[in-house]
Amino acid sequence: MDVAGMHELCASFPGAWPDNPWDHEHPVFKVGPAERGKIFAFLGSDKVGVKAGATREVADEWLDRYPDDASVMAYIGRSGWNDLALEGGIPDDELAEAVEESYRLVVSRLPRKDRPAGWEG
Repeated sequence: MDVAGMHELCASFPGAWPDNPWDHEHPVFKVGPAERGKIFAFLGSDKVGVKAGATREVADEWLDRYPDDASVMAYIGRSGWNDLALEGGIPDDELAEAVEESYRLVVSRLPRKDRPAGWEG
C-alpha cells in the first residue's frame, strides 16, 4: 500500500479527520471533536504508526510476525503503538486491519458523547 492509499483509508472511517500539529509532510488522523480529537494513525511517507494493541504484549505480536517491517514507535511504543512499513512484507489487507483496529481502540476510549455517528464497537 502506498501513502496515498493509506491516507484514503484513514480518511474513510466515520468521524476521521487529518491534522498536522507538527507541520510534517504527512498528517496524523484523529477521531472525535476537534478540541478533544485523539490520534489513531500517524502517517509517514513509508510507514504508518498505529495503536497495535491494548497492551505492549499484544502489540509485540506484530514485531514477532514482521521483524523487518514492524517496530516499536518512539516515545509512545510502551503504550502499544507500532510503526508498520507501508511497502514491505506486510500484506495490504493486514495493514488495513491494523489501522481499523487502531481506530477501534481509540474510539472505544472516547467518551460516548464524542464517538462519531456510524461507529459500531
